[in-house]
Amino acid sequence: ERILIIYIVLAAMILAVYWQVSQFDFVNLDDYVYVKENSHIAHGITLEGIRWAFSTTYAEFWHPLTWLSLMLDYQLYGLNAGGYHMTNVILHILSTLLLFRLFNRMTGAIWKSAFVAAFFAIHPLRVESVAWIAERKDVLSLFLGILTLCLYVYYTEKPDIKKYLLVLFSFACSLMSKSIVVTMPVIMILLDYWPLKRFDSSKDNSILWQLKEKTPFFILSAFFSIITILVQPNSTGKGVTLGVRLANAPVAFVTYLEKTFWPHDLAVFYPFPSQIPMWQILGASLLTMIISIAVIVMVKRLPYIFVGWFWYVMTIAPVIGIIKVGNHAMADRYHYIPSIGLAVILAWGIPELIRNEERRKKTLFPAGLVLLVILSILSWKQCGYWENSISLFNHTLQITKNNFIAHDGLGIALLEEGKTEKAINHFSEVIRINPNYANGYNNRGISYCSFVNYQHAIKDFNKAIQLKPGYAPFFYHRGSAYDKQGQYQTAINDYNEAIRLKPDYADAYNNRAFVYLEQGAKEVGCSDARKACGLGNCRILKGAQVRGLCH
Repeated sequence: ERILIIYIVLAAMILAVYWQVSQFDFVNLDDYVYVKENSHIAHGITLEGIRWAFSTTYAEFWHPLTWLSLMLDYQLYGLNAGGYHMTNVILHILSTLLLFRLFNRMTGAIWKSAFVAAFFAIHPLRVESVAWIAERKDVLSLFLGILTLCLYVYYTEKPDIKKYLLVLFSFACSLMSKSIVVTMPVIMILLDYWPLKRFDSSKDNSILWQLKEKTPFFILSAFFSIITILVQPNSTGKGVTLGVRLANAPVAFVTYLEKTFWPHDLAVFYPFPSQIPMWQILGASLLTMIISIAVIVMVKRLPYIFVGWFWYVMTIAPVIGIIKVGNHAMADRYHYIPSIGLAVILAWGIPELIRNEERRKKTLFPAGLVLLVILSILSWKQCGYWENSISLFNHTLQITKNNFIAHDGLGIALLEEGKTEKAINHFSEVIRINPNYANGYNNRGISYCSFVNYQHAIKDFNKAIQLKPGYAPFFYHRGSAYDKQGQYQTAINDYNEAIRLKPDYADAYNNRAFVYLEQGAKEVGCSDARKACGLGNCRILKGAQVRGLCH
């Protein structure tokens, strides 16, 4: 009965913080790429959709189960963003309940396990993963990852091959949602040490036994890590040198710790600072080393501190930024799994500071309750910034400096509202901050087209193509500008290139069909119109059928 009440309270806490997302919109940072403008999920779950999900590296990831979950959402909700948001919330609730079950089963410490789950559930650093539709991969992979650990615990209680294969299958599913869980085999080893204490019960050489048992898991992790690196066009971090990334890594590591205990100035994008002072790099490195050494020294007396700390260290290491995509110095979503280790330290470590049993009972429960209420309020407020793109990026610009991604996102949102001049100002700011950011030129070019300033638009599209020559939409937009100027053959050349780079580019087929039909080339025009319609864009085909040009 007590456990059931804890389940209900945990779910209610999450709903109290996140119910507001049911009224939220898509944001123009990846949500459009993943859902709103993704024709592949627009048919729901079909055989063709399943084939695409397992074969594509669209959006620069291989995560087929994430695509399938979004297809299912499309079947249920269409383009109602609130439905996608609530699926994220449901997955987060399930992860939280499983996390409580995991630690309660392993330790029997019901209230400490409940605190771990609650701290994880409603910390403000969770908001990005839960309130961002494009981070479906985060909430889905962790749900399956914690399920994997639950199944692993059942396996350890009475090992047999069927249970082992079930754990392995669950882990593979988690990886197929997002490869961020590659360190899960290390977490299993940590849990074997404490609280499962399998090292104590092992009669064989513990290292050989662990390697033998965990080898298939490490092979899966290595396989998915290689895939993730290979599909990233920017895995070496172009635009941010390796030296800067190495310098940033220890600072980011400590900053995550800081934001855990003082969750302030949380943003959807943290740009690299123009320079990182040497004292910060050395100080962060020294602090990390001192804590790690202290934790190792105390491992026999305080095994849960050791496990919690190295859960945090090992799960944040792959995303600390040395090998990373994009230009962000850190990201709240990368704290999703590591936060569990820190919650374990708090839940089992703080009671050790209060020796008196009576005092411990009187102070810890109300103190924990107050902390969770404060975190809930902060999370609710942070969640509100995700209502739409304008709210999100306005907030980000208020708390960060030289944030070209936030200027770009706000510019796109303003352009959608018809505030073209303000949008151009933001895109110009993007280019000032980061002259090598191709999307800034492309988006300003689109804005200039709205002002019928095609010469300036083409100049910007040229620059975008120069910086990123293999990106189909840049050719498509330049083709549209040439098209509107009546330079039809030049437009067709750009549409051809866009289709070569992206063979399923419905809008490019649509526009090329229009040009062909305007020039009287009915056969090729109708062929393109039918292809566009088959890919989800039937505008030209319907118009041509009305005019009797195509059948």
